Amino acid sequence: MRDYSKILMWLVISGWLGLSPGFAETTAMSISHAIEQAKLASVGILQAEQRETPDNDYGLPVSIRGTGIHIGRGVIVTARHAVERSEGGKVIIPDTIHVVTDDLLELPAIRQGGNAYLDVAVYQLQGPESDWPKAHVEFADGDVTYGDRVFTIGYPLGWGPAITYGTVGNPNTFLATVQSRLVQVDLSVCSGNSGGGLLNQHGQLVGLIHAIIQTETQHEDRRCSRLGFALPGLLVQRVVTAVVAGTVPGFSVLGIQLQTMRMGSRWALVVAKATGPSRHAGFRKGDVLLAINDVPLATPAQLKNYLIERTEPGQTVALRVQRGDSQELISVMLGGS
Repeated sequence: MRDYSKILMWLVISGWLGLSPGFAETTAMSISHAIEQAKLASVGILQAEQRETPDNDYGLPVSIRGTGIHIGRGVIVTARHAVERSEGGKVIIPDTIHVVTDDLLELPAIRQGGNAYLDVAVYQLQGPESDWPKAHVEFADGDVTYGDRVFTIGYPLGWGPAITYGTVGNPNTFLATVQSRLVQVDLSVCSGNSGGGLLNQHGQLVGLIHAIIQTETQHEDRRCSRLGFALPGLLVQRVVTAVVAGTVPGFSVLGIQLQTMRMGSRWALVVAKATGPSRHAGFRKGDVLLAINDVPLATPAQLKNYLIERTEPGQTVALRVQRGDSQELISVMLGGS
């Protein structure tokens, strides 16, 4: 095992680990082990052109486009967009990718499934198990919250593996790139970190690096930022569990388009359009959405989170709406993505 003691002592002193110096020596060993295991479990996703035949005697330079994480039994989880490629003008998800391990061993992996809704792809390593990454990580039991210490290991700008440390900012934020909430994190991530694991202080998987917001432009379209976003580990685990079990991961669809409108001194959630399940259930344009299953709703994000994280396709939910001068309870059987 590599000696991380100096780094860990700095993290203790700087407060990243949230520990008193008196616990530094014993705790540093366990944290060091967690970091080392996560490093061994992380893989680089090779560019498709990496498979081309070299025209010299020196082989091909390693060209890494993204990151993945080994969760055991040869299963690699990564971001869907980290493996996408264009063929004939269409974007496809390849059946086979090649990854490079921490000890620079190249391995093929076969697609098992994934979910475009959450930008997750799951692959199964091929070849003898002795060639697979020498470690794996496990999903954390709970979710992250404001200020939690986290780290990620990946291949920023195709280089690495690099280890960066930071904290959770807003664990409930949204981008147009996926339908679920995202965890905003304050740590250094770049193009190439996509698909890498976001890990807690115990080395458990709490998220999957998904996106950055551009603040600095370097070479071509490669970007770096300390404003990163990760898919929540609990949702990634849900996709992986379904894929490994041979089923199709699905998420609930209500079919309501909402707009926030000012009504007096308050802002309200108003139905702008009802399609699919909500239209069949009788929702009308102008209905004011108040609650779902007696859980009050104040923002579209609250509704989206409830549907994705607390319901399943085919489940019936009750939504309370204000229609004119009266309140009504509408039951809806949810569709699926």
